[in-house]
Amino acid sequence: MDRGPLIFISAGEPSGDLHGAGLARALRTRIPGVRLIGLGGDRMAAEGVELLATVDDLAVMGFAEVLSRLPFFLRLRRQVFDAIVREGVDLVIPIDYPGFNLRLARFAREQGMRVLYYIAPQVWAWHASRAADLARDSDEVAVILPFEADFLQKAGAKAKYVGHPLLDLPPAEGDRDRVFRSWGLDPDRPVLALFPGSRPQEVRRHLELFSASARKVVEANPQVQPIIGASKDLDRAVFGDSPWPLADGPRFLLQHATAALVKSGTTTLEAALAETPFVVTYRMNPLSYQIARRLVEVPHIALANLVAGERIAPELIQHEATPEALRDAVLPLLDEGSPERQRMIEGLSRVRTILGEPGAAQRVAEDAAALLGR
Repeated sequence: MDRGPLIFISAGEPSGDLHGAGLARALRTRIPGVRLIGLGGDRMAAEGVELLATVDDLAVMGFAEVLSRLPFFLRLRRQVFDAIVREGVDLVIPIDYPGFNLRLARFAREQGMRVLYYIAPQVWAWHASRAADLARDSDEVAVILPFEADFLQKAGAKAKYVGHPLLDLPPAEGDRDRVFRSWGLDPDRPVLALFPGSRPQEVRRHLELFSASARKVVEANPQVQPIIGASKDLDRAVFGDSPWPLADGPRFLLQHATAALVKSGTTTLEAALAETPFVVTYRMNPLSYQIARRLVEVPHIALANLVAGERIAPELIQHEATPEALRDAVLPLLDEGSPERQRMIEGLSRVRTILGEPGAAQRVAEDAAALLGR
């Protein structure tokens, strides 16, 4: 009896694990008998993916940080390459994480395996030259931002927009007043949600800045209640002696907060979909920042602003990100009647419209089945 197809899914960070889990579920529904192996986290494992390494091992960012762990990544690459040949993988699905996954895609293609790249690396921002590599080393590229398809098609890739996987996530359930009271918040007072990052090094780099900014906000408006949206993937010890409480439901917090201070990344799109006004900021290792300044080729860093094609949310980066500047940007968004808040909510509503309809994982599973001849 022939075995079912074997698919290798490679996710290297918490967001990739989240979207990889949704894809794994869709693949098992669409392709009965499929076996899934790969790199990921608890969510992918819960959906039946046999993991060779976890996102806890892989989640690192910044040029300087990656360099310090280069021996580990080289060993892991050898182990993964050996495993996909030994196991006889039929299809490789890399999910974002370009430093590792672009090399994985090239190796898989050299071995004659099919490659379906899901959530394309942001080559339009960092390395436009890598678009040609992505086209060469992928049979198909499933993109989750509308403007990416045209960019990659011009580079020769078979790319299409499949929708954003965040649209597939149901709203976080719960009674707002009850949950807020369980966190020690007064439901009738404004709530400022703080999202310093989903990786330990991001939290360490941003937490002091976010806490100081929140203190400035409270000094200006004592009614405001700051609270930290802490990723469940993080050890609470990374937040140390923060003066603000930790929310054990960060998605719920983001959906129901009055406004948010957000580290640049996917959370800016989550805030847009929740129509929660926010300010975006980011700090990097100084060396990484100097390199990034010479490579980044986009007018905005927040994904929500890029999708909208305009600066909907304020962006304060590196040396511009001071507690005073962040306070001044956040305060109008905490005022329910301010024109700044109303303009931003209207802009965030446009972002949701641009992103389209749910169903990204199902569309990618259909593409995977077609590549496998199923």
